[in-house]
Amino acid sequence: MITTGLHGQSAGDWMFEPSYYRRCQCKGPLKDKEGNPVFDPEGNPKIGSIGTTCPKLGKGHGTWAFYFELEPGEGGARERVRRGGFAKLDDAKKKAKEIYDDAMAGTDVLSDETCGDFFLRWIKAKKSLARTTRRGYEEHLDVYLIPHLGHIKRRDLKVRHLDKLYNAIEKENSERILHRLRIDQLQKDRDDAHRAWVKTAGYAKREERRATRKAFLDANAALREGKKGLRKITSAATMHRINDTLSSALSWGIKREQAFSKNWAQLVELPPVTRPKPLVWTPERVEHWKRTGEKPGPVMVWTPELTGQFLDFTKDDWLYELWHSFIFLGPRRGEMAALPWTEVSLDALWLRISQQIVEVAYKLYGEAPKADSVRTLWLSLESGDNLAAFRTKQARKRREWGGAYVESGRVWTHENGEELHPDWISRRFARLVKLSGLPPVRLHDLRHLAATLSLLAGHDIKVVQEKLGHSSRQVTSDTYTSVLPEMMRAEAESVMTVVPRDVPFDMRAPLEIPETAWQGDISVFFAHGARQQPDGTWLVGLQTQPDASPIGLISLTGRGQDDAANAAVRWVRDHCTMKHLELVRVENFNDRYPQEQRADFSLARFTVARSEPPGLDEWALPRGLPSAAARASRRAPRTRRKAV
Repeated sequence: MITTGLHGQSAGDWMFEPSYYRRCQCKGPLKDKEGNPVFDPEGNPKIGSIGTTCPKLGKGHGTWAFYFELEPGEGGARERVRRGGFAKLDDAKKKAKEIYDDAMAGTDVLSDETCGDFFLRWIKAKKSLARTTRRGYEEHLDVYLIPHLGHIKRRDLKVRHLDKLYNAIEKENSERILHRLRIDQLQKDRDDAHRAWVKTAGYAKREERRATRKAFLDANAALREGKKGLRKITSAATMHRINDTLSSALSWGIKREQAFSKNWAQLVELPPVTRPKPLVWTPERVEHWKRTGEKPGPVMVWTPELTGQFLDFTKDDWLYELWHSFIFLGPRRGEMAALPWTEVSLDALWLRISQQIVEVAYKLYGEAPKADSVRTLWLSLESGDNLAAFRTKQARKRREWGGAYVESGRVWTHENGEELHPDWISRRFARLVKLSGLPPVRLHDLRHLAATLSLLAGHDIKVVQEKLGHSSRQVTSDTYTSVLPEMMRAEAESVMTVVPRDVPFDMRAPLEIPETAWQGDISVFFAHGARQQPDGTWLVGLQTQPDASPIGLISLTGRGQDDAANAAVRWVRDHCTMKHLELVRVENFNDRYPQEQRADFSLARFTVARSEPPGLDEWALPRGLPSAAARASRRAPRTRRKAV
């Protein structure tokens, strides 16, 4: 036995003096402390592990072990650390020093608790977790952490164990990818067999048709069998979330009881995660989608024109006002599902987001959103009119349903008053998008659309951050400044104006821009709208000056000043298209009116440009071709220019 000492490193008289010794797993007759044989009740010698008394102990036989004393526990109880199984003495010394340092740092090195027991104790102690957060933690524990790390003693956990965990996940991913490739091939075989069977209908012999039908049924059965056990691939983002869960557990253990010497999760290297940036449905991407059915990216945003088409398509839908709110206010679906009428003011034009509905295993729970998400959203006149119109529809349905109507108190409900499930809202939206024939976007993508429209309208990014309930300005900036250049348009003064709407109107006097209105190739004029009494119709006239005669006049049945502005935009845009003019800029000045006059007046300014292509009269046409020698001498430079 070898004994070493490290003096002067402990409190009081306690010293670090580990003892090292060899032992093996050989079995033989047992002896007592005096060296006498030990017998069982029947008088036979007892056989067991002879450990340190094995006569073969030496170089190449047995392993090294050590023990050392810790500071006495409560009541002076003796506490000894013992470890074994080291091939070399140096390995045992290194491990003894490591455990000693952990003990000096406050870690409970004597605990036999496994990581699995620790994880369960940790999640039980976390009383303040939100339901969705707790559900995510529990899923990570059940599927990944406990199966891979649960058997390891807590005191022995090191970063190498975490590396093995993520290596195992990547290995499972490779197997799942191969499984999906096999399913794709089985799907192709099944489809080919079905087409072959269909082709035999009507002209093939019965035996041939039976053979093709049997081939199809066999291929279909093989596909069903192949799909068994299919599991989704664990993405890099999911691995980062798993590591965040583990890091939270280890941090809790370190703070509460010095259960670990380090937060090993912070030392793990994981595959990088690239957060997908929103992309705009440009005409080229729409054409590609129509041809192949492929989305350019997971996060897509409609252009203002596509947004207007969707709103026009859903105008008769029961939840049209809800889709309008998603587009222009950018709330989360759980926030809209939980919104009560008590948090809405139609007079002051605001609504307050102070609660949300979360879904856990399709069950609904109400809870307060995060602190940054509690906010007040200010409404435009059109949004306020929409909420008032939906309340009127609810009142009508309440009378129709009578006693069967459900008084939920929610703003957004089914026709019988029942509250909306957040997942149902997403599925309903996806169904409407599919029916409209527009390129697909997710319901959550409407938050990106609302943010981009606000930035497009010239609003400060801080305003957009507070509107969406983001925790920081940086989150908003990183997400949306990349998509903004794709949606830059000249008519960028108002969110409502950049979304062209199909507002019907009647032509009273066609638009004719007089020559006096042109300053060179630029003309600027105003669209002034006023609500007429008592029928509430709107008259919108175009004028070059406030006191000038109208150069055009329309009328419409609109619900507010935004409808009047939208009708004027559509009218001028159509005129420019017909006359080969360019609509350079649209500026919405509705906010210039006092609050009490906004319901009755509308004002927008248009900037239009004209340009004519050069004629051929002054163009000198070439009268002959250069000689062959001249063409040869110019060929090389032309090729170089072409390459550049």
